[in-house]
Amino acid sequence: MLDCLTFGVPAGGALLLLGPNGAGKTTLLRVLAGLKRLDGGRFTFDGADELAGKVAYLGHQDAIKPGLTALENLAFAARIGGGDPRTALATAGLETLANLPARMLSAGQKRRLALARLTLLRAPMWLLDEPTLGLDTASVEKFGATLARHRQTGGIVVAATHLPLPVETPETLELSGGPPLAPTPRP
Repeated sequence: MLDCLTFGVPAGGALLLLGPNGAGKTTLLRVLAGLKRLDGGRFTFDGADELAGKVAYLGHQDAIKPGLTALENLAFAARIGGGDPRTALATAGLETLANLPARMLSAGQKRRLALARLTLLRAPMWLLDEPTLGLDTASVEKFGATLARHRQTGGIVVAATHLPLPVETPETLELSGGPPLAPTPRP
């Protein structure tokens, strides 16, 4: 499905992964995040194979702990990457919900909380799978400003999307997918 891909994204760049469902966008992001092994070839960042601390991945799930408050959910990321969780909440427009248990947040608010976590991790490369899922128009615009700030400091964005993202001058990589996988016969 991901045979013969060659691409590069410079510091401050953005690459949008496009294509139909099942084309391999999520698989590619998982490979880049180090969550899935390559069958062949290699992926490097700044010429090195080591990715620890260089990549932040946001998949389809928000990875929010429902029993913790919005602020507590960000505190762990702040300990890892630095930064102020209250500032991250404000950037996402969630400052008034800081002490609310995450289980009480709407789907869009949970997504915004997950996106706020990215700003605390200080990873230069953000790998985003459908990052605007569940966001309203105003939240998408705020997120666009966050992406622009990340890129202005040399950060890289690689995002899989079906919808337009608020990203200036992105490169695109169109994935067409391969034949559907046949079910594995059971013994």
